[in-house]
Amino acid sequence: MASCSEQQGQTTIPMTAAMQRKVMSENLKDVRHKLFVMSGKGGVGKSSVTVNLAATLAAQGFNVGILDVDLHGPSVPHLLGSHGFVRVDNEDGKLVPVSCGERLSLISIESFLEDKDAAIIWRGPKKVGAIQQFVAGVKWGALDYLLIDSPPGTGDEHMTILDAIPDAKCVVVTTPQEISLADVRKALDFLKVVKADVLGLVENMSYVSCPDCGRKIYLFGEGKSEEAARRHSLPLLAQMPIDPALAALTDDGRIEDFSGSWLDPVADALEKAEKRAD
Repeated sequence: MASCSEQQGQTTIPMTAAMQRKVMSENLKDVRHKLFVMSGKGGVGKSSVTVNLAATLAAQGFNVGILDVDLHGPSVPHLLGSHGFVRVDNEDGKLVPVSCGERLSLISIESFLEDKDAAIIWRGPKKVGAIQQFVAGVKWGALDYLLIDSPPGTGDEHMTILDAIPDAKCVVVTTPQEISLADVRKALDFLKVVKADVLGLVENMSYVSCPDCGRKIYLFGEGKSEEAARRHSLPLLAQMPIDPALAALTDDGRIEDFSGSWLDPVADALEKAEKRAD
């Protein structure tokens, strides 16, 4: 039985892990589908994929939230050109996500900071507590999709999310280079160990289209991600090219204006997976 502690003259009972999971689950009861976007390696475009997919779904008429749990290097606010701050609802005390359009909202650690260049110098327990607060203490409301953007690797942030949201579908982002695929194999092993539901792989920076003839030029080689997906009995959901237009919109914080359709198969796969689950 949990021990009691005295705080300001009142007896409080610390919340057990099971109680906390129940609170987090209850807070997400009106979120239909959750998608956890991760990668084994940094710099593969994971946040770009998250925001691009969120914008794709929002453009299709879905209500979408983004939970950015990359606490040390949040980039989602920049990609969306978001300069807003999280506020507190006066009625229930919950945090209100930053609006990034009619159908898109965001929670990121950067949305709490006055100085956007300030470093977050936190150890594991504080990071875990912050993520649990983002799940349990945010007024997410009725969403069709909640996309969770994670840091690279397989650490505290990933374990906390998958413990808090065990029904999340996972998408692993890679690039064609072997050094990236080596880390993807570790990420997939992690997801297997924690018994997560993996939707498939997305390959970013797959090729460059020749501006004159349209021929695909595979700068980092071809077929490696397809082979990795087959080896793990997973689909390769999409292959995103290196696109100067996307890079320019990323720098301008207008990534949601991008008209590329390479992530449509991911949205379709997510919808089909959820229909099977229902």
